[in-house]
Amino acid sequence: MSIDEIIAFLGDLEGVLTLRPAPGDGSPEISWGDAFFYHAPDGRVPERGQPFATIVTKDYPGDERSRLDRPGAFRVNVSAGTDAFAERTGRRPRDPEPDGTDPSVTDTVIAHPVYGALGWLAVVNPGPRTDPVVRELLRAAHDLARARYRRRAEPGSP
Repeated sequence: MSIDEIIAFLGDLEGVLTLRPAPGDGSPEISWGDAFFYHAPDGRVPERGQPFATIVTKDYPGDERSRLDRPGAFRVNVSAGTDAFAERTGRRPRDPEPDGTDPSVTDTVIAHPVYGALGWLAVVNPGPRTDPVVRELLRAAHDLARARYRRRAEPGSP
């Protein structure tokens, strides 16, 4: 699964806003080349909330364990939620990470190396083994983001 395939897949879902920071758009240089996905049917980044998925193409400070400095390496990150996280990892998000976990392994669903405690999952260079799982996780994360958006849009919500 390539970056373009993931972007196209998410672009086909209802109300997805894709941000792809680039030189000259005011975004921080470190984010250039990455992609951020929001449920935003009005086409505007929500004031509250974060993306439901991201694609990162490089190591960020404090997030180097996936070794995205390798040629062609990228990681898709998904706000999976507690249940999907537990189903895929065999543990709750805030439970300690097992010893020997290697977040640089490719084509394998892992707890996000930084945001796993918040229920985020990740896959470095998704391939044939994880393609269907990544699509399922992205669809489910989109559904969760859409439900949050609708709750917040209800009259009287804070």
